Amino acid sequence: MTTFTHEFNTPVFGKKVSFSSGIFIDNEFSAGANNTTIDLVNPSTGQVVAQVSEGMPADVDRAVAAARRAFETTWGLNRPGYERGQLLTKLADLMEENIDELAALEAFDNGKTFMAARHGDVVSSIQCIRYYAGWADKNHGQTIETSEAKFAYTRHEPIGVCGQIIPWNYPLGMMCWKIGPALATGCTVVLKPSELTPLTALRMAHLIVAAGFPPGVVNIVVGYGSTVGQTIAEHTGIDKVAFTGSTAIGRRILEASAKTNLKKVTLELGGKTPSIVFDDADLDQVVKWSALGIFGNAGQICTAGSRIFVQEGIYDKFLDAFTKHAQSIRLGDPFQPDSWQGPQISQVQFDRVMGYISSGKEQGATLHTGGTRHGDVGYWVQPTIFTNVRPDMKIVREEIFGPVGVVIKFKDEDDVVRQANDTLYGLAAAVFSKDIKRAMETAHRVQAGTVWINMSQYGNVSVPFGGYKQSGIGRECGEYALANYTNVKAVHVNLGHVM
Repeated sequence: MTTFTHEFNTPVFGKKVSFSSGIFIDNEFSAGANNTTIDLVNPSTGQVVAQVSEGMPADVDRAVAAARRAFETTWGLNRPGYERGQLLTKLADLMEENIDELAALEAFDNGKTFMAARHGDVVSSIQCIRYYAGWADKNHGQTIETSEAKFAYTRHEPIGVCGQIIPWNYPLGMMCWKIGPALATGCTVVLKPSELTPLTALRMAHLIVAAGFPPGVVNIVVGYGSTVGQTIAEHTGIDKVAFTGSTAIGRRILEASAKTNLKKVTLELGGKTPSIVFDDADLDQVVKWSALGIFGNAGQICTAGSRIFVQEGIYDKFLDAFTKHAQSIRLGDPFQPDSWQGPQISQVQFDRVMGYISSGKEQGATLHTGGTRHGDVGYWVQPTIFTNVRPDMKIVREEIFGPVGVVIKFKDEDDVVRQANDTLYGLAAAVFSKDIKRAMETAHRVQAGTVWINMSQYGNVSVPFGGYKQSGIGRECGEYALANYTNVKAVHVNLGHVM
């Protein structure tokens, strides 16, 4: 079994952090079945900085057995909703007490800036756990009128053991989006964090124990998708799988469910978000929101505003201002307070992004700014803008997951709606206009699960999130997410029918 130890000596957070980084099952840490480890690489430097225990299929089996035992004895229908809510509230309190440590781990592991993690990711994660703590005793069934001879009602019961597979771009946030509604409804969890960014999940395991959750309620197995992920998808002891990641892997999870026990599946997949800028938009504001939309988190956002449609009357002014803003973005040490953009997560992702940039140039797009590596260590890509693109280009059609956007001129509403909807995806969109009527009408015509008006990337845990088309199945966040973890049982009581 391994232990993560690191001293964060930075201008914003100075503290030595040490905790077990083994496989977490039944509230205990252990080595994985093969006693092997996974190297963690700091994306800012490209250097190996730590190791965590590697989970294997046998570890998933142990975790599923522990989760099933907990579901049938100390959790599920055996733990009243208000008690589940109390434990979730305690977990949120502990997260708040350790907010700087969680933010430092997120920045260290993922490469995002400490300030973004501290004031964005961790704060919203705490809000998520508190929100679902409030729902734990409010997920009610209904009584249904039929006749005086029969009483009918529904019960909302937890589905059971849930496998949850989360990505590397928002490790803590995606964990909380998953475990919050699952635990509130009474489900137990087998969680696979990304092997690239497991540290906040493992630190959360310690807080889960400290909060008083019974053994087996939450189990965490760090491992690769081809071993741990595939085992979760195929495991007949798992009743439901929730996955956030690529559309390609989402397809494989659906196939695995179909071939085994038809477990319930929710998927939050890829996106190719259109940002629509009308002539009357506030230029200064739209430039800032558009920059956040495509360059925030180094472009590693499923809702990244990578297709920026600008009406012809404002196109030149927007492009000039947007270019200057992109060129002013500071890339640097995530722990420096003035750093705004961090690196890509890995060498693989860096190469992928640079491959798309090469593709754009080869297919005839104009590289307007950026497009090169920043520095000589780590996985840094300059904020990049392409112009003069065609709808068939890879950089227009495919999800890049990096700080690479295309700026496209449009004529009118019909033109931009047609272009915006010309995609396999439908996760999010943004519309910018001072004419709220036009903005709302456009928002209603765009095929996307989330549409922002005069803003971008700002969500809320109380509002549902999910996609149209190949961007996913189901909704996370809000009351809607409770249905992902709930079985509805109808009960008919005979009050007078005689055979």
